Amino acid sequence: MADVFEEEAEQTVSIQEYLKDVEDQELEADLVLGGDEGKECTYIKGYMKRQAIFSCLTCTMDGNAGVCTACSLSCHDGHEIVELWTKRNFRCDCGNSKFGEFFCKLFPNKDIENVENSYNHNFKGSYCTCGRPYPDPDIEEQEEMIQCCICEDWFHEEHLGLESSDEIPRDEEGEPLYEDFICQTCSGVFSFLTLYPKSIWAGVRQHDATVNNNKEKDVLEDPPSVCGSSQKLENDPYSHNSQQMDHAITNTVSENVPLGKNTFLGENTEKNEGSSQVIQDASPSSSTCVIGVNLLVAPPVFDWSKPMFLSKNWRDILCRCEKCVDFYTQKCINFLLDKEDSIVEYEKMAKQKREEKLHQQEGVELNLLDKLGHVGKMEFLNGVADMKNEIHAFLESFDPSKPITSADVHQVFENLAKKRRRV
Repeated sequence: MADVFEEEAEQTVSIQEYLKDVEDQELEADLVLGGDEGKECTYIKGYMKRQAIFSCLTCTMDGNAGVCTACSLSCHDGHEIVELWTKRNFRCDCGNSKFGEFFCKLFPNKDIENVENSYNHNFKGSYCTCGRPYPDPDIEEQEEMIQCCICEDWFHEEHLGLESSDEIPRDEEGEPLYEDFICQTCSGVFSFLTLYPKSIWAGVRQHDATVNNNKEKDVLEDPPSVCGSSQKLENDPYSHNSQQMDHAITNTVSENVPLGKNTFLGENTEKNEGSSQVIQDASPSSSTCVIGVNLLVAPPVFDWSKPMFLSKNWRDILCRCEKCVDFYTQKCINFLLDKEDSIVEYEKMAKQKREEKLHQQEGVELNLLDKLGHVGKMEFLNGVADMKNEIHAFLESFDPSKPITSADVHQVFENLAKKRRRV
C-alpha cells in the first residue's frame, strides 16, 4: 500500500512545473510546425523550402503522399497519421490523384501530382536501416533518433555505423555539439568535405600555430589557421594529406580576418563574431575556388565509410565558386547553399513567429481593456484580482504532498462564482 502512495507522490507536480511543461510543449510544437497555425493549406505556396509534413496511411496505404499541417487537421482528422517532422522542397499532396476520390477540403483545385516531391520509407511509418516504426510498439523506452540532413531519414544511434555512440560529438550534459548529421550512405557523396579545414567537423578545436624550437628546421610563426593544428593525426578520417590544399585555404582565410587564441569555429555569433566572419569570407561567390580543386573534372575519391557530424555554421564555409556550385547542382545538393534549408534557420524563424504571435496577443488584450468603459475596466480588474486571491488562498490551505484533482479546480471556480453572485 505504501508503494502506491509513493508512486502517486512521484507523479505530483506543482502548478509552476505544470505551466512550464505546457509552455515547453507549445514551443516544441511551434519549432516543428515552423510557426504554422494550421489554418490554410500550404499548396498555394508551391514547393516550400522546408515545412512540417504528415503521411496519412488511411488514405494512402502505400505511403506515397504527404500533407501539410492544416490538411492533417482538417481533412485527415481521426485517420492514421504519421508525423514526419520536416521535409524540404515539398508541396502538399492532399486530394490529388494519389488520394483517389478523396478531395481536399481546404484547397481542392490541385495538380494531379507534385512531380518534384520526394518520398522515402518514412512516409510508410518506417525509419532507419532497421525499418522500425516510431514510436516502436515493441520498445518500452523510446530512443531518440538522429536525422540525416541529406536523405532526411532518421537513424537509431546503434545503426549509425559507429563502433560506439561515444563517437557522437556531445558536451558533458549530453547535448549535441554538431549542427548537421550526414548518414553513412549519403557520406560517400560528401567525401569532398575532407578537402576543407578540420574545423568543419563537430568537436574540432582551433589552435594557434606556434614556433617549435626543438625542430632542426626553423619555422616562422604563421597567422592562425582554420585548418587547426598543423600536425596530422594518424588514422584521422577527417584529415587530408595535401599540404598545398591546407596552404591555399589558410591563405584565403588569413588574408581576411585572423583568428584569436582558442577560437572555436561554429560558435554562436554573439560569442565569437570573428569566427563567424571568417566562415563567411572563406567561401566567396567568385571565380576563386576555396579548396583549389575542380570537383567536376577530378572529384576526390576516398574510401569513406563513416557518417559525418558537421559543426555549427559549416554550410557557410562551403565554396561558392562557379565550378563548385555546378558540382553541387550536378549532385542535387545545391540546397546546402540556401540558408533557409537548415533546421537551425527553420527553428529560428519559428521562434520569431512565436514571439510575434505572443506580442500580438498581448496587444489584443491591451486593446480590449482600452475599449472598455470605466465600469467595465473596474469589473475586469476586480475579476482578475478575485481569481488571483482565490487561487492564492487555495494554495496556502492545500496540502502540498497531495496531487491537485479536477474536483479541487472546480471548487476554486465555484467559490469565485458564489462570490460574484453575492456582489
